[in-house]
Amino acid sequence: MTPARVAEVTTPATRAEALHLTGERTVPGIAEENYWFRRHEAAYLALLPHCADAKVLEAGCGEGYGASLLATTARRVLALDYDVPTTEHVARRYPEVAVARANLAFLPVGDGAVDVVANFQVIEHLWDQAGFLAECRRVLSPGGKLLVTTPNRLTFTPDSDTPLNPFHTRELAPAELAGLLAEAGFDVEALHGLHHGEAVRALDERYGGSIIDAQLDVVMGSLPGQAAWPEALLADVAAIDATGFDIHGDDLDASLDLVAVAVRR
Repeated sequence: MTPARVAEVTTPATRAEALHLTGERTVPGIAEENYWFRRHEAAYLALLPHCADAKVLEAGCGEGYGASLLATTARRVLALDYDVPTTEHVARRYPEVAVARANLAFLPVGDGAVDVVANFQVIEHLWDQAGFLAECRRVLSPGGKLLVTTPNRLTFTPDSDTPLNPFHTRELAPAELAGLLAEAGFDVEALHGLHHGEAVRALDERYGGSIIDAQLDVVMGSLPGQAAWPEALLADVAAIDATGFDIHGDDLDASLDLVAVAVRR
């Protein structure tokens, strides 16, 4: 599966095959979700080289598009999720990926069984983050890599220790994520941040300073997938692609998402 195929769900017939919107899980091929999908896809693409010819476990796969993308370069991908409809969808839509239902508190593989654990936009949902990281270290081979992306608390929920997103238990600032990884027995090889690139910054300017706020103004107060979008805004959001985001180590506190590569000691 090539990256271009990740967003194929564009017609009424194929859209019906997509996993339903929850207000939190990102689903590909839906115009209203495209900003968030591309933002997450940009991180997958940036971290893809770490999965080359590796045995990869994705802890918390969601819709499965990311696991499928990892499978384009990995030797094998095992995708885990707790939700049964999710795992059934992933198995049906992405046959190149092995799928299992699992509680991330107890990863269902042996000690040292995988080369890479991928955990994209998941750790902020977990009650026992330290316990989860201990499980990641257990299943990784010596020198294996943990790939983590998560919203940056400093920009996602500024001025509050309580997440505004009801699906999140604890969000992390850059230093907090680095500290958790070190305490769990990992060396942080890279800690970068995701930012709007030139194309998305142009949309920020077009929409009064924030394309995110422009979208939130539309969807807040509506059920997932039920908001009435202005035609121009929806067209601009639908046109965003993964190249509209930059990932680098500069100005980390101002980043939107944290992107970490950690090595098992």
